Amino acid sequence: MRFNNLFAWPLAATVALVSVPALAQDASDTSTTTTADGFDRDSHFSGIYIQGFGGLGVPGENGNTFGFDTDRNGTYNEQVTTLAGANAFSPGFCNGARGRTRDPGCAPDKAGAEYGARIGFDARSGGMVFGALVEGSRNEAKERASAFSTTPAFYRIDRSLDYAVSARARVGFTPGGGALFYGTGGVSYAKIDHDFTTSNTANSFNENNDGDMVWGWQAGGGTEVMLTNNVSLGLEYLYSRYKDDKYSVSVGQGTAPATNPFLLNGGGTNMRIQDKYFDTHAVRAVVGLRF
Repeated sequence: MRFNNLFAWPLAATVALVSVPALAQDASDTSTTTTADGFDRDSHFSGIYIQGFGGLGVPGENGNTFGFDTDRNGTYNEQVTTLAGANAFSPGFCNGARGRTRDPGCAPDKAGAEYGARIGFDARSGGMVFGALVEGSRNEAKERASAFSTTPAFYRIDRSLDYAVSARARVGFTPGGGALFYGTGGVSYAKIDHDFTTSNTANSFNENNDGDMVWGWQAGGGTEVMLTNNVSLGLEYLYSRYKDDKYSVSVGQGTAPATNPFLLNGGGTNMRIQDKYFDTHAVRAVVGLRF
C-alpha cells in the first residue's frame, strides 16, 4: 500500500465528520451558545479528556536494502566480496524473501491494525485550543528487508512497532465550538521488534539488540467533533519516525570455511537494514469522553 492511498477514505470521512455538529446543534443559531437541547458550544474542547482510537498502520517507504560492516567498526557501507573479489550480494535486495533466490518473488511490507488510548488536557481561548496529551499505542505494521547472496541464500530482517508511549502537544481552531481542527506533534519512546531468518546453515548468526527501546518523534493532524457535551468523534493522521540503529546481526564462522565471504576481512561481518530510521503512518478513528 502506497502512502498516498491512505488519504482516499480519510478525506471523505473528514467531510462527513465536520458536518456532524449540525446534528447536535442548531447551526443557524448564532445568538446563543446553548441550544434548546442543552448542547453548550462554549464548554467544548476545554478540560480533561480520555480517548480510545483504532485504525490502520502502514510502514514508511524506507527502502529494503542491507548495510554491511565487514570490519565491525560501526560503519555499514562496505561490500561483502568473494575470494575472487566479486560482490557476494550481486543478486540484490527486496522486501520479504520467499525463497533462497529472488525467483519466487518477494512479500511486500505489511499493513496492520493500529490502536491505543490516551489522556489529555485542552485549554480554550476564544476559537483557539491549546493542549497536551500522553498516549499508549500499538502498531502491527511490519517492514521487511531481504538480501540475496550468490551462494545462493537469503537473509531477511522484519521489524515492527511493539508498543509506544508518546507525549504530544496540539494546537487547534474550533469555529463555532462544535468542531475542532488541529495539528499535533511531540516525542515518542517505543519498543521495536526484529525478526531475522536465513537459509544459510553454514555460518553462525547472533542478533544484537542493545536494548529494544528507541526514541522518535511524531507529527500529524486531525478533526474532532462533539456529538454531545461530553462525547466526541474524530479522525486523525499520525506520522512517526524512530531511530532504529541498535539492532544488527553478527555473522561468524560456524561450519563455513575461512574462504567464506563473511570471514575474509577480519573473521566476521555485521549486517542490518541499511536505513536506520523506521517510519510508520497511521490513520485512526478516535472516540473520546470529556469531563
